[in-house]
Amino acid sequence: MDPIALATVIATFLLAGLVKGVIGLGLPTIAMGLLGTVMLPAEAAALLVLPSLVTNAWQVGEGPPVAPLLRRLAPMLLAAALGTLGAAFFGVLPGKGSATAGLGAALLAYAAYGLLPWRLPLVPAGAEAWMGPLAGLVTGLVTAATGVFVLPAVPYLQALGLERDRLVQALGLSFTASTLSLGLALAWSGSFSGGGALGGSALAIVPALAGLVAGGRLRGMVSPPVFRRCFFLGLLGLGAHLVWQGVG
Repeated sequence: MDPIALATVIATFLLAGLVKGVIGLGLPTIAMGLLGTVMLPAEAAALLVLPSLVTNAWQVGEGPPVAPLLRRLAPMLLAAALGTLGAAFFGVLPGKGSATAGLGAALLAYAAYGLLPWRLPLVPAGAEAWMGPLAGLVTGLVTAATGVFVLPAVPYLQALGLERDRLVQALGLSFTASTLSLGLALAWSGSFSGGGALGGSALAIVPALAGLVAGGRLRGMVSPPVFRRCFFLGLLGLGAHLVWQGVG
């Protein structure tokens, strides 16, 4: 990796980890967008796997005992993994174009909705049994096409009415499942061949974790209303970046 590309990777994962530490998400979206300026999307997705996996595990471990939440979200997580692997089996892998721009536009709409004085209706207890797997399956398909695991997982998890730290923990579980399945898909497609991508992905863990720790400290200093505003402003910025990337 040449010095410019290496500096881009370090700066990208430091920034992505910081955003993820503050609002609980954003690492794959920022990484895919910025790394796409110096490498192919599939190569960027390969670099993303290990730092995403480690930061998600860190995010999950920061909260209260995770077993009850894991049992609740298990149908959604399994569906997300199956959606990603199934799409990859038919040759769908992260790339630029209409899928990326479409994801960005959806993020913009959701963020704009969240910044207005409206609230998503909570998921009824009886509907969670089918809405969870459906949200997971669609998230898996989006993950395979874009390398980003945000929609519709994030609005679904938010509609469960979880408190702030539980929501961040649930996002970590969702992103972990998506990262593992994306990593398997990339390995099956040969994106990790030769060990170069895997070694680069391992090196990217350090700046990603440094950013995550710094962002987590910032998150602990803000009130829930400010956190909510930061959450949706972050989604707004991520959506705008994806639209720019997809149409560029």
